[in-house]
Amino acid sequence: METQAHRSDESKPEPKRFVIGVRPTDGVRSELCDPGELRLRVGDQVIAQTQAGVQIGVIASNKIIDYRKKQPGCKTGKVLRIANANDLQTQRKKEELEYKAKSFCIDKITELKLPMSLSRVVHEPNEKKTIFFFTAEGRVDFRQLIKELASFLRHRIEMRQVGVRDEARAISGTGICGEELCCTRFLKDFNPVTIRMAKDQGLALNPGKISGVCGRLMCCLQYEHEVYRNLSKSMPKIGKKVETPSGPGKVIKNEILNQFVVVRLDDDSVLSFPSDEVHTAKPRPSSDKPA
Repeated sequence: METQAHRSDESKPEPKRFVIGVRPTDGVRSELCDPGELRLRVGDQVIAQTQAGVQIGVIASNKIIDYRKKQPGCKTGKVLRIANANDLQTQRKKEELEYKAKSFCIDKITELKLPMSLSRVVHEPNEKKTIFFFTAEGRVDFRQLIKELASFLRHRIEMRQVGVRDEARAISGTGICGEELCCTRFLKDFNPVTIRMAKDQGLALNPGKISGVCGRLMCCLQYEHEVYRNLSKSMPKIGKKVETPSGPGKVIKNEILNQFVVVRLDDDSVLSFPSDEVHTAKPRPSSDKPA
């Protein structure tokens, strides 16, 4: 009886777990947090336990069912409570200090003629330090800058160099698609993006068309790259001599998604054919007779 009862308990489905998206004020991406019994709406300011500690944040998405499997690296934060007047006042003071620190730092960078660009400033009251995020082409000697900042703020200073993609993620913006940047919305890591991905998809190699706001190749070039590669395997390469229903010619373009091949025929006319009607031309036998 006990064994049967134990088995019946195991067969019961786990209760649904709900999570809600919280975007920390200092963060870039939202974190999934357990809302508990709190009734929350998008835009509400809350105090949440996140991976970075206890932070004030904004509810960025409605409550959803958590379908993620329980894994060691899969951590869920927790909304502790709705932010009160004291929390908001503390946050305002923090933002005022960050604004003053950023203005002072920009002036000093100009004064010291340092080859760097300040991205953002984050003050951590609990740690009693301020972090300055910056971009630079190479190494920067900012020892004098740190002295000036420490004298001005009277607490610990940390300089943190970030890449242009990290800067774009932090500042956010709108891509040419009209949507918020992928790196801000959902990308966790930056995977390598190569010019080959643009070539394989038949895109014009115009930097203005295939580069993101960060100046690097757009991350979205990798999303459909594998699909294009698989579809193009059955298509002849550009420049290849082929046989078509209208005669021999040379491939000048592949319409990969439509699976059409554009061919310049021997009479100089240009026609488009379904890829299954185009075949690689067989080498013609040599006309030279053996001696």
